[in-house]
Amino acid sequence: MSDNVVHLHKNTDPAPVTTLTVVPEPAPAKPIPLWLRSGRAVRTAVTHDVTKTTARAMARHTLFVAGGAKIAAKRTWDGRTASRYERMFRAAEAAGNHELAAEWEERGQHFREARHRRRMDLLTSPIDAAKGIGVGVGVGVGSLVALGVVMAIATKDVTQVVTPLMATVKFINLLITVVQVVWGPESLVIGSLLALLSLWAVGSKQQAAPAWALPDNVRNGEGEPITPSIVVKALRDLGVSPLRNAIKDMGDAGAGMLGPIRIAGCGVEVDVTLPSGVSTIEVQQRRRKLAENLTRHEHEVFITIPEAARTVRLWIADSGALDEPIGPSPLETDPTITANYKTGKAPWGQDLRGDSADLSLYQRHLLITGRSNQGKTAALRSLALWLALDKSVQFWIADLKGVGDWSMFNGIADVLIEGPSDAHVIQATEMVEDAEREMNRRIEARRADPSIKFAPLIVNVDEAQKAFMCPAVDEQRRPYGGSKATSRYFMAVRSIHNQGRAVDVLMWQGTQDPTDQNLPKMVREGAHTRASLVLGSESQAKMALGDKAVEDGAAPHLLRQGLDKGTLVVASDGIDMPKGQSSITVRTHFIDDEPAIEIADRARALRDGVTTLHAIERGEDRDPLADIVAALGDSSRLPTTDVLKRLAMLSQDAYGTWTNGDLKRVLEAEGEEPKKSHGRMVVHKDHVLRAIAHRDADGSASASN
Repeated sequence: MSDNVVHLHKNTDPAPVTTLTVVPEPAPAKPIPLWLRSGRAVRTAVTHDVTKTTARAMARHTLFVAGGAKIAAKRTWDGRTASRYERMFRAAEAAGNHELAAEWEERGQHFREARHRRRMDLLTSPIDAAKGIGVGVGVGVGSLVALGVVMAIATKDVTQVVTPLMATVKFINLLITVVQVVWGPESLVIGSLLALLSLWAVGSKQQAAPAWALPDNVRNGEGEPITPSIVVKALRDLGVSPLRNAIKDMGDAGAGMLGPIRIAGCGVEVDVTLPSGVSTIEVQQRRRKLAENLTRHEHEVFITIPEAARTVRLWIADSGALDEPIGPSPLETDPTITANYKTGKAPWGQDLRGDSADLSLYQRHLLITGRSNQGKTAALRSLALWLALDKSVQFWIADLKGVGDWSMFNGIADVLIEGPSDAHVIQATEMVEDAEREMNRRIEARRADPSIKFAPLIVNVDEAQKAFMCPAVDEQRRPYGGSKATSRYFMAVRSIHNQGRAVDVLMWQGTQDPTDQNLPKMVREGAHTRASLVLGSESQAKMALGDKAVEDGAAPHLLRQGLDKGTLVVASDGIDMPKGQSSITVRTHFIDDEPAIEIADRARALRDGVTTLHAIERGEDRDPLADIVAALGDSSRLPTTDVLKRLAMLSQDAYGTWTNGDLKRVLEAEGEEPKKSHGRMVVHKDHVLRAIAHRDADGSASASN
């Protein structure tokens, strides 16, 4: 049975009614009143940046005139009264400088006496002037009448007597007429405009307008000129109570404690004599606040301590000037430049005053440190490139970065080790130990002959922190790195620092981010010239430069990472610096790789064929004749002492103990021996090559038999 139901009747229920919602049309917007639209337009126009800038400019230049009038009036008042002397007297008295106060009091008294004499002279000057005018008029009229008499006699015409006098009267009348025509209303207007223009010029130069009217860059402190009032205000707001009170007691003459503001390079320099009760350290510790008070960044203000007591020397850079690079090195621009190890100075860069910063390298161990990628290698290499132009200087170089920064010294340096591995560190250590042995040999020779001279030897290790941190040990379990008495590198460097300069064996090191582990105290303090790029902390700055330099104002830790590349703080007696300072900031010249190669080519041309050893080989069977040829390099002949030294560099184990007798014995065995030339025993390269050829020929004949 189906479940479907069939409905037989029609459905008569009404259909559901759908309700429609009628949405009324929105009412038309009310028109905006004209006064409201006009107000909005006016507000937009008034608040627009162009309008504000224009209004500020108009107000500024108008106020420059008022400010200039005020400055001119003050200058006039100071010039005609003793107020200037009173201010300076009060300033010196408040600063506790009684000697200077007495001097200003005496000057003021002299001014008052001179002014009194001038005023007394005014009482008699009208009578004297009247007498002078009467005499002048009488003499003039008499002269004209006498001239007329002469003319009358000459022309036999009596009327000519008054002709010169009447001509003079007419000329005076003409001058009066010209003045009346020229000096009319237009002249008064022009004169007034010129006066206003001169007042505007004075006010504009001194920025004599409220801060709100000045341009944005001036309101923000960019390019604001340094004036005595600005320096005094910056010191007053430094937060040192005795200083603020002393300046307050000085009235408006706080500039009395300032020396002259001198232009110094890309900035200005001023000495500040602090009042009694204020120490220099209180100002040094507030360098950032002082810089901000001077509308400068911290790195644009340097505080040093000159010789004068209670005095700080401020160097204030022009805004943004330290971000501009300095010019190229003279080594690049002057191909004729030469070097002299003993008397010359390397053109390293410029100091903050814009003067050339030249460094003497004579008998001075050198240490340059700083954070990575700040220009350490470039600064060290530029010194070596200059010194390479003195052909008497020898170089042993270990580049423990190994990326080719020193590759241009191939053919200049006797030893050039390049690479970052422990094996390269071991070779660098052995190189420094060889230098120590060379130093001892020279010392013994000096004892035997005090007049003997030695060629300067520069032992240069770049990235020296790798040597101090090397974990490798030798066969006797002695570590190559470290800072203990068992460390081979540490002890060799220390020994050279102690005695090397006496015989011109000098240690140069470049290192990164100094710590007691990667730059031991006894090594860093053995350097005569210490320089630092940007560092991370004051404690590192003291490691790099020493406590005294940092306490006197040296602040490499305040340089800017990445922005002050090549800027060094240098502590050395080999560089000129203002008297009383223990450090100086130098912006070094950057010599890129291509110009460095060109300079190295010039240095190579001065030398007699140097064969550069790229590794120091030890502990293996040697061929003495072949090694002698290698030691001779491109030279046709060399003194036996130089040959022995190069052999020892080639293999200390094989030739380190050789003497002239050993060298002579080996050559005589092959039918050759050193010959004397100009009073010195020399080894000829062609003789050694001939000995090798004979030996090889004899060996081939023996083999065939």
